[in-house]
Amino acid sequence: QVRLEESGGGLVQPGTSLRLSCVVSRRSISVNNVAWYRQAPGKEREWISSITSSGTINYADSVRGRSTISRDTVKNTVYLQRNSLKADDTEVYYCHLTPYWGKGTQVTVSS
Repeated sequence: QVRLEESGGGLVQPGTSLRLSCVVSRRSISVNNVAWYRQAPGKEREWISSITSSGTINYADSVRGRSTISRDTVKNTVYLQRNSLKADDTEVYYCHLTPYWGKGTQVTVSS
């Protein structure tokens, strides 16, 4: 069974950084595109970044400059580094490999 497992979320202070991880099972990220999404309470899930099987990277305008997506093909893991976090970044972050979703990891930015 394909599985995507996010981790790395938590409670952080404004201005700090964290790195989210998405471990993919039963699908190789070397031949699949993987994306990160986020969802705030009461809002639709929003695409924020993706990395293709060939390594091409894209970011949503809303996170460009404060986020870095990367991958480790040996660990079959995709990462999302978020920097200079703000209260507005308090959301659940999801990993997506079509048509599969992880359960998400909560990021809360608060002082």
